Amino acid sequence: MTVLHAKTALLPDGWARDVQITLSQGRIASVLTGVASAEASQTQRVDCLLPAMVNLHSHAFQRAMAGMTEARGAGQDSFWTWRTLMYRFLDRLTPEDVQAIAAMVMLEMAEAGYAAVAEFHYLHHAPGGVPYGDLAEMSARIAAAAAETGLGLTHLPVLYERGGCDGRALSAGQLRFGNDPDRFARLWEAAGRALAALPPDTVLGVAPHSLRAASPAGIRAAAALNPKAPIHIHVAEQLAEVTEVQAATGARPVEWLLANTELSSRWCLIHATQMEPHETEAMAKSGAVAGLCPITEANLGDGIFDGVRFQAAGGDYGVGSDSNVRISLSEELRLLEYSQRLAGKGRAMLADGARSTGRVLYETACQGGALAAGRQAGQIAVGQWADLMALDCSGPDLGASAGDMILDTFLFAGDDRMVAEVWSAGRHIVTGGRHAGREAIISRYRRAIAGLRDAL
Repeated sequence: MTVLHAKTALLPDGWARDVQITLSQGRIASVLTGVASAEASQTQRVDCLLPAMVNLHSHAFQRAMAGMTEARGAGQDSFWTWRTLMYRFLDRLTPEDVQAIAAMVMLEMAEAGYAAVAEFHYLHHAPGGVPYGDLAEMSARIAAAAAETGLGLTHLPVLYERGGCDGRALSAGQLRFGNDPDRFARLWEAAGRALAALPPDTVLGVAPHSLRAASPAGIRAAAALNPKAPIHIHVAEQLAEVTEVQAATGARPVEWLLANTELSSRWCLIHATQMEPHETEAMAKSGAVAGLCPITEANLGDGIFDGVRFQAAGGDYGVGSDSNVRISLSEELRLLEYSQRLAGKGRAMLADGARSTGRVLYETACQGGALAAGRQAGQIAVGQWADLMALDCSGPDLGASAGDMILDTFLFAGDDRMVAEVWSAGRHIVTGGRHAGREAIISRYRRAIAGLRDAL
């Protein structure tokens, strides 16, 4: 049993002072307010305690590409030219490389304040598309990284069937992803076995890659593997994608999903940066979570999510680091709000009448991320997994802040260096701003990428 005492904490009904929280078997067992610090013996004391959020969308292996794709090629650089470079890079990755990279990613996520990640995992096979002896070899590597770092994991094996809506064969760069629905079902079951040794907060979901890469029959089959598991799908990220889906189906991607699937809170629609107003409002009302990755969406030139309209319609959203070009919880939320300001030419676009911008962003992303990950977390409340993050308020900015201004300062004037402690389902994975395994993990990552940097 672990006892924490916070000078201030963000609870479901607002800010409270002198909060004592008891953790037992990975969950929050009790929450008491008005407990003087002197009364709390054998207690860890923190300045400001917050619910810790889930990074709801990651492709771990792409972390090793960070900084490698910023030179301009011939003609207009775009998402599609970036994707070509990514295909060339991944042909070099071994299972050992992927494990080392994933551990580095998870370490950085933990130190940024995330307690868990939803890993959208589509790198399944050996170069050339030859399956490993264990279909879930690469899933096992992600599981091993989660075991080493203690970060909570929602694992999302990806169904990738085809090269486009016309059913064309996979290209050379896509062969490592490919499965038909039958083999994918076997891979998914093997991934479940690979996760079996992880803690009980681990979740196995599923991810049909996109309407381009997964057939309607494949999407239905994937969704049926576990009727209660989270389902994630890329949708409407690029104008060319919308055009292709519309030409093939007669509907825009989000329109097609609304008409042909039972969208609900099980679903997380990743990006959705290319939507018409009616799609935005209908998606919000369906209960599906919007999986937003503002840093990657800006890096790839995807576009701006219509967050103001989506939030006004009651939609849930969370944030993820996607390509992992930059892993920063505070920057994801900051850029989400700033993109709305640039699009709407205003300020405090996502604030509401009772809560500041920072608080709305933080609370919404905590709850949306937990929902998308199928994780009982996102609030400091009894029975929830003990996913917690403490800020160090000893600095000049946070030391002078209280209430909502704490989150506004953290997100708009600060950065992840303010993150002091992180617990994932009660596992104390960051202490004093640092992960305990950082030296060994960084050393292995350095060795792994030393032979990869000349791939592009």
